[in-house]
Amino acid sequence: MPKKSHITSVGGQALIEGVMMQGPKGMATAVRHITDGEIITKYHEFTPLRNRNKFFNIPIIRGVTAFVESMINGYKLLMYSAEASGMQEIEDEELSDFEKWLNDKFGDKLMGVITAIASLFGFALAFLIFFYLPVLAFKGINTLAHGGLTPFQGAFEGVIKIIIFVVYMELVSQMKEIKRVFKYHGAEHKSICCYEQGLELTVENVKKCSRFHPRCGTSFMFVMLILSIFVITILSLFVPQELKSNTVLWTLIKLPMVPVIMGIGYEFIKYAGKHNNIFVRILSAPGLWMQRITTKEPEDDIIEVGIASLKAVITENPEDDEIK
Repeated sequence: MPKKSHITSVGGQALIEGVMMQGPKGMATAVRHITDGEIITKYHEFTPLRNRNKFFNIPIIRGVTAFVESMINGYKLLMYSAEASGMQEIEDEELSDFEKWLNDKFGDKLMGVITAIASLFGFALAFLIFFYLPVLAFKGINTLAHGGLTPFQGAFEGVIKIIIFVVYMELVSQMKEIKRVFKYHGAEHKSICCYEQGLELTVENVKKCSRFHPRCGTSFMFVMLILSIFVITILSLFVPQELKSNTVLWTLIKLPMVPVIMGIGYEFIKYAGKHNNIFVRILSAPGLWMQRITTKEPEDDIIEVGIASLKAVITENPEDDEIK
């Protein structure tokens, strides 16, 4: 007999051949080894900063903190899953003689340098694509419109960002490796959905559940993009046109708004997790639609990994993980 359905605070992340879950028992990962098929479950020590210092639990600030922590932890867990799944071993075997020599001589130090450079390059690319490019694109479109779109600059830039984000995610989703990660993303959502509906965590029950979830990071990103339209539009009303006409200056002026938008977006996602009114449904709809790209229907063996990670962090009493 199914248990009573409930909304939980359980959340997770797709990994390489695995899933991470956070619940009342803490943080755990379940990763399937690609050679022997064994599911390796492991607990990871993690205490959110907001639980250690009240300052970081202040609304808006906790959103920025949570985002930064999720980025750092997400990267660490991806690296762990690559190793635990055996994927790293295969990649090491495919290294050239020169790459093997570098790895033998410098080891972790070399990887640290490469990781730092890759991170800087990634941030620079993200800045270029999602901050500088929309301003540049609007400038070109506005020139063609003989300056007629100037009063709507904030809104147009926001729409351009959304278009870039959707196209970017669609292109990325075509990669073979990413498609498989997106299947694990689907297994994560479907497992949580099954649990929240009070059903027994079996492959058959999970398969019937939805792979779309309002507390997903994809929804968070989309909410931030929508919020940025309103925030930047308001900001543009107070910035002189000569500053907005300078692509670099206008881009830099908007940067301090990112933490504000991030914080507001986080508060909305928390609110959306507890409520299902018309306001939540309207703002959540684009993010849920976007999950059609960022999640894929998982096979049974992938669902088994999602179930294993979820079982590792939940208790026998569902009330322990309900959203407070």
